[in-house]
Amino acid sequence: MGIEKEKYRKILKAYWGYDDFRGIQYEIIESITAGKDTLGLMPTGGGKSVTFQVPALALSGVCIVITPLIALMKDQVANLRKRGIKAAAIYSGMMHADILTTLENAIFGGVKILYVSPERLSSELFQKKIGHADVNFITVDEAHCISQWGYDFRPSYLNIATIRKLKPNCPILALTATATPKVIDDIQDKLGFHAKNVFKMSFERKNLAYVVRTCNDKTAELLHILNSIKGTAIVYVRNKKQTKEIAQLLNKQKITATFYNAGLETADRDNRQKDWSNDKMRVMVATNAFGMGIDKPDVRVVIHLDCPDSIEAYFQEAGRAGRDGQKAYAILLYNSRDNVKLRQRVNNNFPDKEEIRTIYEHLAYFYQIAMGSGSGCKFEFNIDTFCQAFKHFPTIVNSALTILSRAGYIEYQAENDARSQVKMLLKRDSLYLLDSLTETENSVITALLRNYGGLFVDYCYIDESLISIQTGLSKQSIYLILKDLSQRNILHFIPRRKIPHIIYLQQREEKERLIISKEIYDDRKAEYIERIQAMLAYASNSNVCRSRQLLSYFGEEKSTDCRQCDVCIAHKKEMTSKAFQKACQLIKDTLADKKEHIVTDIKNIDYNKDAIEEALRFLVKNEDIIVKDGLLLLA
Repeated sequence: MGIEKEKYRKILKAYWGYDDFRGIQYEIIESITAGKDTLGLMPTGGGKSVTFQVPALALSGVCIVITPLIALMKDQVANLRKRGIKAAAIYSGMMHADILTTLENAIFGGVKILYVSPERLSSELFQKKIGHADVNFITVDEAHCISQWGYDFRPSYLNIATIRKLKPNCPILALTATATPKVIDDIQDKLGFHAKNVFKMSFERKNLAYVVRTCNDKTAELLHILNSIKGTAIVYVRNKKQTKEIAQLLNKQKITATFYNAGLETADRDNRQKDWSNDKMRVMVATNAFGMGIDKPDVRVVIHLDCPDSIEAYFQEAGRAGRDGQKAYAILLYNSRDNVKLRQRVNNNFPDKEEIRTIYEHLAYFYQIAMGSGSGCKFEFNIDTFCQAFKHFPTIVNSALTILSRAGYIEYQAENDARSQVKMLLKRDSLYLLDSLTETENSVITALLRNYGGLFVDYCYIDESLISIQTGLSKQSIYLILKDLSQRNILHFIPRRKIPHIIYLQQREEKERLIISKEIYDDRKAEYIERIQAMLAYASNSNVCRSRQLLSYFGEEKSTDCRQCDVCIAHKKEMTSKAFQKACQLIKDTLADKKEHIVTDIKNIDYNKDAIEEALRFLVKNEDIIVKDGLLLLA
């Protein structure tokens, strides 16, 4: 064993307790520590984090990790600190002073692994400070987000090019669990790889049975599955409303369930995930907002009540089952209505170009922006008010504004999270003379004064989670206390709320002059349709093993039947038939002369015609027979 590998193994053992690396972990570590740009493709549960955490500890300097989910980076930082590793994170919502302190710690050696959300990369403070840091390498987690051909493209990921310019000699480690060959090339292109360099594990999950159930009554089938398969479950649905409705339905049937969607408060989402992770709730009913960073290993079944709009999304969500290596199931409930729903999503995500132009014009009327003006103006955007005023559907408006953002006319911040703000209205001396404050009110005010300076001078952004930890009160209780104190004019409280914003990046144009290019509209629409068609083909194909279909989509040419999906089980039943077995043998005997035969030679075999046709389909599908230019050969 090489000296270098032994060094990395000692770090792995000391901090994580594992004796050796698995899969392609060491190959990725060896590549990035050699200074090579590296792309690692590892399925969910493949141990991606080890590939950057171990070399980050082995090398001098700090490793920057770019990841899209704040909750995920907080969890990883907490877990690393428990192991005695110097880790920190920078994300939206932090106090300026805390960001400054974290960055200076990274410069002076107080941080080994620094997690950063992609939005922070464009910050002037971050760019200025990180220029002085000794960065050993940059890790891009969920790297498929940078590809416009991926299912989860995020414009903020394009900011990574900025840090690459600031640190041109730092190699990049890109990691993802799902990528087609086209996306693999695009990731390396967008990240400016000096040379193509990909390490790929097989996406095969031998313990995971993929099943498609065609059924009209999906709710009844859902209950049947959950009563048949014991253990923890995730049920994915399409919209927020469904999460609550299905959870309520399951609870009525004595199946403990909670729900999760992007509309819930952060603390509420965290509490629901903890209840599920700690087995207080058996089932999590969720939209695709419940995703990256789920590390519960004993999920026995993932059920999709609605068909996802891409195989990438389905594969990643289904892959959250059975991460402990034990038998698990990924079940898609499907019927003909899914075809209609998925095709409708094309129209919802890509409205007609003329409709996009009309929405652009109505937006100018909404804000009373004259032709040739408006550049640099920023507005709060109430989508409901806008839709009522101009008779548009919210889904179409949201998609149109997203496309206008890609075209560079506006910046549409759909989920701009405005934090709560507080300002003290009473002077400090008067505050302490109040006799009417309860014990809990006193504790909240004390926590505010302890954590935030300048409250008596101006409004300060506050973090209710921090106040909650220090007072032992729930976030809801803190909200009610602050609201009451505000009504009594002791302080002024502006509650946290999500406010979409629109910024005009250019002056207002005539709608006829808007350029919605082929690259940002036609090409992406075609790609989206292609992904939907691939998903529908998977759901409706009952002839080829489910695992083989998925692996083929991700470019794995060699694979074998899984023998546990619904297709394979159906084929097993077929093969038990004596007539089927005999038909297979008769066909093989006919082709045993190693000569090319026409299909008629097989169909004319003097035996049960149905069995012969079924056996021929099976032998061709299983590659026992080769079809070449319409002729048949024994493989």
